[in-house]
Amino acid sequence: MTTPAAPDRRVPEAVHRRRWAILGVLMLSLLIVVLDNSILNVAVKTISTPAPTGLGATQSELEWAINAYTLVFAGLLFTAGLLGDRLGRKKVLLGGLAVFGIGSALAAFSGSPAELIGFRAVMGLGAAFVMPATLAVLMNVFERDEQPKAIGIWAGGVGLAIAIGPITGGLLLDHFWWGSVFLVNVPIVLLALALMLWLVPDSRDPHPGRIDPLGVVLSVAGLVLLVYGIIKGGQLADFTDVTVLSTIGAGLAVLVAFVVFEKRSDHPSIDVTYFRNKVFSAAIGAVALVFFALMGVTFFAVFYTQSVRGYSPLETGLLMLPLAAAQMVFAPRARLLVDRFGDKATTTAGLLLLAATLAAFAALDADTPIWLLEVVFFLMGAGMAHVMTPVSVVIMQTLPREKAGSASALSNTFRQVGGALGIAVLGSVLSTAYRTSIEDELTVLPPGARHAAGESIEATLAFADRLGTRGEALAGSANDAFLHAMHVTALWGAGVALIGAIVTALFLPGRAPAPEGDEHDGELVRTAD
Repeated sequence: MTTPAAPDRRVPEAVHRRRWAILGVLMLSLLIVVLDNSILNVAVKTISTPAPTGLGATQSELEWAINAYTLVFAGLLFTAGLLGDRLGRKKVLLGGLAVFGIGSALAAFSGSPAELIGFRAVMGLGAAFVMPATLAVLMNVFERDEQPKAIGIWAGGVGLAIAIGPITGGLLLDHFWWGSVFLVNVPIVLLALALMLWLVPDSRDPHPGRIDPLGVVLSVAGLVLLVYGIIKGGQLADFTDVTVLSTIGAGLAVLVAFVVFEKRSDHPSIDVTYFRNKVFSAAIGAVALVFFALMGVTFFAVFYTQSVRGYSPLETGLLMLPLAAAQMVFAPRARLLVDRFGDKATTTAGLLLLAATLAAFAALDADTPIWLLEVVFFLMGAGMAHVMTPVSVVIMQTLPREKAGSASALSNTFRQVGGALGIAVLGSVLSTAYRTSIEDELTVLPPGARHAAGESIEATLAFADRLGTRGEALAGSANDAFLHAMHVTALWGAGVALIGAIVTALFLPGRAPAPEGDEHDGELVRTAD
């Protein structure tokens, strides 16, 4: 056993004095990564409209525009964490921000959905190097007793990005073209780079792990095949199609091969031995399930507010404000409940609240009072805040300080994978339910146009507009079909959140563990009795 090191040996005094300013710079870097997706949430309808207003993207192309970013992000997070441990977190942060800024500028001027998908992947590459490095630096500039508070503020930064993202996106779309929602990232990147060069210290792991290129390739290939098959099934409204089944099967097979390879490798991308600990596995699982449910539901919420209810992108952004406000309010304070009631009670209650709010979407229709939607969004944000803060602390404190990049990468990998699968699975549920509900109404269209018109509510409404007065009935049917599909999808999301609540109730600690000395820094959190 080693004795606890003095604070000035763990964190240099000069760094310790400016730790809160450093946290502010890290949150600015985090802001643009999260801001990008939250801005995109209100822009998907605009991008789906035909040129020159948008790109005429189909629903499956919109899902890929989101998931191209998410899958590259998730697939490279762990390698990015290791590179940060090896090369220095500050260098990796600077490089990741530069790539993200370049990808944002290219995405803004995309000429087709395919180009947008490709440039979104470039943005995901940059973001993969930003996210784990922010938490790793945080863990190195704050002492252990301040880490939960700092992580809570860091998590609140996610809420801030979610708050200003949709509103900023709405303002930009009201005055500029759709590409402005990506171009706005560039000045933020430049500011973050300047502040980081000035304030943020570099750090690295004295004994970094080796890079695992084969593991990276297997993980990305498996996830892309799996997600492609799921999205294709929703697009065709037929999960028994040979192409769909073979692609999903191939994806699962590659992911199994990835797990087998990682278990046998002496330098794995993901050390699967961590998952032998039930507490650690439950915390990681809670992260994935929360974002599975949340990303899938927010994907259709924008179409509900804009296509069904007729709100503008800016008004939609303002409607989402309670979701973000609740996270900003409750995320930094969630540790108070953990200290009193424990991780298990706090996280399980948060997931149950999230499940209830997702299920509430099944009660919304075309003329539901809008204040009810605002209440649902606020409670959803409160539930999410009481999940993400405690499980983030559990995950980050299971590994020693010098492995902070790896812990952050694991947390964010499963968050992004959960979100990507949520968009793919729940998006496919939405597509399938919508097509099933609307197909009988599409007989007014030429046979060659019926499949395209049935892919999404925006596609149906575009064809209805071409019919003039004859399309009014079709537009009404499209709204009814979408509401039915939204209700089905929301219940699926609620079921996933409920599964997460069961997992955390079974395996997370019953109360907050007592503070331990540094000799326990390298141990995994013990499973509660």
